[in-house]
Amino acid sequence: MQISEKGLKALKIYEGCSLMAYRCPAGVWTIGYGHTLEVEPGDVITDEQATQFLLDDLAPVYITLENSAKVPLTQGQFDALCSFIFNCGVSAFVRSTLLKKLNAGDYKGAANEFMRWNQAGGHVLPGLDARRASEKLMFLS
Repeated sequence: MQISEKGLKALKIYEGCSLMAYRCPAGVWTIGYGHTLEVEPGDVITDEQATQFLLDDLAPVYITLENSAKVPLTQGQFDALCSFIFNCGVSAFVRSTLLKKLNAGDYKGAANEFMRWNQAGGHVLPGLDARRASEKLMFLS
C-alpha cells in the first residue's frame, strides 16, 4: 500500500516546501518537504525534485507500517499514519500507544491517540494541533 494522492497532498501542506536548502531548527540542512539526505548549503531543486524526494523519504514509512501494523488498514488510515510517522518518526510510532491500540483492533482508540501528539516542549502548538486533528479525521474517513 502507498499513500494516496489525497494523502500526499495533505502531507505536502503539513510539511511545507522550500526549494532552497535551509537549516532547520535542529541545525540540519533541509530542502523540499523536509528532505535531509545529502543536502548542502546553496542547493536548489525543482517542484518535481521536491516531490520525488518526498516519495523516496516515504519508503521507510511504508516498511514500518508493513512490519508494525498487524490489522487491516483503509486508505484513509494508511494516509493518516504515513503523515504521522513522517512527522513524529519511526521510533516514536513503534513505541506508541497509538500502534498498540491499532494492533488490538481498537481503531477508535487509535484515532484518539493522534491528539496526544500535538505538543513540543510541553506546550500545545496550534499548527501541530491542527495537523493532528486533520490526521485523526483522515484516519476515521
